[in-house]
Amino acid sequence: MYAPDVPDGVLVSYADDKLLVLDKPAGLLCVPGRGPDKADCLSARAQALYPDALVVHRLDMGTSGLVVMARGAEAQRGLSAAFAERRVHKRYEALVAGVPDGTGADATGWNDIHLPLIVDWPNRPRSKVDFALGKPSHTRWRQLAVQDVAGLGPCARLALEPVTGRSHQLRVHLVALGHPILGDELYAEGAALAAAPRLLLHACAIDLPHPTSGRRLAFGSAPPF
Repeated sequence: MYAPDVPDGVLVSYADDKLLVLDKPAGLLCVPGRGPDKADCLSARAQALYPDALVVHRLDMGTSGLVVMARGAEAQRGLSAAFAERRVHKRYEALVAGVPDGTGADATGWNDIHLPLIVDWPNRPRSKVDFALGKPSHTRWRQLAVQDVAGLGPCARLALEPVTGRSHQLRVHLVALGHPILGDELYAEGAALAAAPRLLLHACAIDLPHPTSGRRLAFGSAPPF
């Protein structure tokens, strides 16, 4: 059932008795943070409309786009298992500083990043590449377009697919390549940081099995940048 509700500016792209698909704006937490000033979040806004809504996964506060929530504990278990077993496929778009070298792309234009990641505990919430202690992490990327950005020159719009789901994986993998996402307050510097008022990363597509029927469902959201 399509549900065009907008609770406090959050678009409900889809809703049935087991599944919610929400379109989160940039700058909104997915779950409450510490302190009363961080109580407003996507889950609280969703629960105002759907009291049985439960968190399944998260986006960083600066990232916009599609977020799945379960309705009820049984649906949450089913969706959590689908994420853990990599039966959920997500795609993002980002605008990055410069143009990455895509000479190693496969026949369909996709490139792979394999760099192990670990939380950078002294500098939380940052993560970092760590070849000794990091967990295996895999991102796929494909160039969609190149556009000029003031102060930076040619910059690439990329499609991104996180095969694994480490903290800040897309952001850290791209900065490790030398092409930070524009507006990334944790990992970009100088002109790349100043080029956008927000993190230019958007969860634009998700494909997943319905938690009850198992039927594959696909949802999309156009990037707002």
